[in-house]
Amino acid sequence: MTSTHRKLAAFPAFLLLAIACLALPGLALADKPDDTEALRGVDLGRVAWDINLGDPAKLALYLKVMDETYADLQRQGVKPEMVFTFRGPALALITTDQMDVPLDQEEHYAAIAAQINALQAKPGVRMEACSIAARLLKVDTQSLLPGIVPVGNTFVSQIGYQAQGYATIPIF
Repeated sequence: MTSTHRKLAAFPAFLLLAIACLALPGLALADKPDDTEALRGVDLGRVAWDINLGDPAKLALYLKVMDETYADLQRQGVKPEMVFTFRGPALALITTDQMDVPLDQEEHYAAIAAQINALQAKPGVRMEACSIAARLLKVDTQSLLPGIVPVGNTFVSQIGYQAQGYATIPIF
C-alpha cells in the first residue's frame, strides 16, 4: 500500500463525501438515478430524523444530505414531511450560545445554522429539541436556533411520529 493509499484509508469517510459534494456542484439533481421501486405508490414521504450527533462538521454535512433528500422526494413527485428531533450532544450544536466554540469549528456552526434556516423555509419541515437533553447538558432552551421548538422528550416524539406513519432515520 502506497503512502497516498494509507492517507486516504485514514481519511474519515464523511470528509471524503463532503469533498465529493463540494467538488461536483455542477452535477444536477436531474442527472441522478431515480428511486422508482422504493417510491412506487408513495405520494407522501414522512421522515422523523433522530439526530444524536455531537460533531459539528458531520452535522453540517448530514443537514445538506437531508436537504438533498427533501429535494429528491420532490423531484420524484413525493411530498416531503420532515421532522428533525435533536437530542443528546446535538443540542450543543443548535444554539445561539457560541461562547465555547473553538475557532476552528466556527465555520461548521455557521453552516449548521444556515442549513437549519434553509430547511425551515421549506413546507412540511418541523424541528424539535429534547428538553431532557437540554437539562442534562445545561443548554438553555431559550438559546435554541430560531424555529427549533423544545419538547418534553424526543423519545416520546419519535414514538408519536412513528405511530403517525413517519419513518425514523437515526443520525448518530
